[in-house]
Amino acid sequence: MNPEFVRTICPYCGTGCGVILRVEGGAVVGTYPDKGHPVSRGTLCIKGWTAHEFIHNPDRLTTPLLRRGDRFAEIPWDEAISLAAEKLAALAERYGGDAVGGLCSAKCTNEENYLFQKLMRTAFRTNNVDHCARLCHAPTAAGMAQTTGSGAMTNSIGDLAGAECILIVGSNAAESHPIIMGEIYKGADRGASLIVVDPRRTTVARNADIHLRINPGTDIPLLCGMMRHIVDAGLHDRVFIQERMDGFAEFKAFLDTWPVEKASRECGIGADEIRRVAEIYRQAKDAAIVYCMGITQHACGTANVQAICDLAMLCGHIGKAHSGVYPLRGQNNVQGSCDMGGLPNVYPGYQNVSDPAVQEKFQKAWGRELSPRPGLTVTEMIGAAGKEIRALYIMAENPAVSDPDVRHVLEGLAKLDFLIVQDIFLTETARCAHLVLPAACFAEKTGTYTNTERRFQLLCKAVDPPGEAKGDFEILCLLAKALGLDFSYRHPSEVMEEIAALAPAYGGISFDRLTPAGLQWPCPEPGHPGTPFLHEHTFTRGRGLFVVPSYTPPYEKPDEEFPYYLSTGRMFAHYHTGTMTRRSPFLNRELAEPYAEINPEDARGAGIVAGDRIRITSRRGTIVTTARITDWVDKGCIFAPFHFTEARANILTNPVVDPICKIPEFKVCAVKMEKERHEKQER
Repeated sequence: MNPEFVRTICPYCGTGCGVILRVEGGAVVGTYPDKGHPVSRGTLCIKGWTAHEFIHNPDRLTTPLLRRGDRFAEIPWDEAISLAAEKLAALAERYGGDAVGGLCSAKCTNEENYLFQKLMRTAFRTNNVDHCARLCHAPTAAGMAQTTGSGAMTNSIGDLAGAECILIVGSNAAESHPIIMGEIYKGADRGASLIVVDPRRTTVARNADIHLRINPGTDIPLLCGMMRHIVDAGLHDRVFIQERMDGFAEFKAFLDTWPVEKASRECGIGADEIRRVAEIYRQAKDAAIVYCMGITQHACGTANVQAICDLAMLCGHIGKAHSGVYPLRGQNNVQGSCDMGGLPNVYPGYQNVSDPAVQEKFQKAWGRELSPRPGLTVTEMIGAAGKEIRALYIMAENPAVSDPDVRHVLEGLAKLDFLIVQDIFLTETARCAHLVLPAACFAEKTGTYTNTERRFQLLCKAVDPPGEAKGDFEILCLLAKALGLDFSYRHPSEVMEEIAALAPAYGGISFDRLTPAGLQWPCPEPGHPGTPFLHEHTFTRGRGLFVVPSYTPPYEKPDEEFPYYLSTGRMFAHYHTGTMTRRSPFLNRELAEPYAEINPEDARGAGIVAGDRIRITSRRGTIVTTARITDWVDKGCIFAPFHFTEARANILTNPVVDPICKIPEFKVCAVKMEKERHEKQER
């Protein structure tokens, strides 16, 4: 039998690489790079090359499951859908619609996320809709929307290769976004200055021209010190500021409170080095700032993003090619799930639920009365479980591993009257559910993803889902019908037509227009070519705004009882909660077990050698993992990847949140460690 080759999109990080799936006998047997793809250009990372390995894993869910006591029993689809609708409707009737909450998914398509939030808002008249963007790039949406008017990457990935200076802050792109790192390396090979700001000596930092090893959580002092020097030296772009910016006088007065010497003391970088880096960034013809969760996952994450935008605007390094601000999205469709209204305060296209005109527009389109009250975030829903929140509907999210203070999450899920989890595997969260619905993976559905550079791309079905599993699109339509809604969509392209009609930024996007090159929003009308970079002549908000960033030091600092900083992050071979990558034989051979990085001096002081089992404890719990001794972490710091359920790093992390966007402070918490005397694992 001749193989079939299906062009589609990688299901892992937000880069949005093009892949070609080899199909034989109804099964995906290989993954190859798409040489004509505008982002990946015939390259893939180790995860992309092995994207087919989890598809036909025997652990895949194949039938609906209903909890009966401590076990699950298989039930038919009609019973599962009827039960889901009856339970949700009954709880909404008894406690009000806001007693129901929903988590949509950064791993599902734009069309599926659109249907999910529409279902929640129309069936239950609630805005309790959120997803994992709350835990990664909510500060990007909030911070960039305030400064520039658009909470998304300003430029295209390929622009990085042409920059003269690339400032990377809080991102280990070589492991989390390798294809984007390839564009950065192209820029470095052409002579670009590569400056990395990170407390950890990452792969990216080791290849940098300059590595600023700041104290954890002190990005704002560093950035303010740089900006203070730029203004003091008269290097700021006066013309750009006068013609395109507001708020400079107030911002300059704020910078007066951050002399370079003060910034130096706070962040741990020499004053002269701060001045040198500031001048390199400013004096480059084109300069880019790349950041990721090392910036956003702090209690001042939104302020961190505002400071990054302030720096770019102060120097006029925005609104043109090869410059700008590059937030690297972590999951394949986290940009799209935000764009589609998978947030508690906005409809699709970031249209505010509290705006009467917007509300009226969506009420007319959807034929239902809608709530003007912003809903709860994911962490708020978990905290309200069993009280204000009586039921949760979770689509392809795994908060039992990804959320902070995991013990608290598990306690919250256990308090719910009804929990529905829709996923491809029986995840740690699905094991807590009353009802589990088996869904299709990326290779088994059609729709669109939006990558980190705002590019809508077509996802193409290659094979059927296993057993009785169904696509999320079909499941949502069945549930909506059971709840009395008219979701009579025959194909995801019809949903895209509805999105384009309601969200002006996507008005020109349709399935018919999505060639392999895709389209970057804003694409406001049919025939529009898309937008490779934003803010060329004017900012989305009109004039740009300098925002004074409010610096909050880490809430937990090392003390006598908990003498170390802990930070968490990703590793090259695994992705998010490990649901897919840990079922890849090749990736598991690359990295099979959890570990923690410890500085050699700290290890000697604790009597720990490489390979020892160690207990790491915070104020919230304990994990047991394996010691890896390395100078990648500074003295007094520990790093642990969060992919591993048997050593869930998020048992330890601090649930304190940013006051603006409610993202938890994953990147910094205080811990203690000791050599494990017994091989007993605490979970």
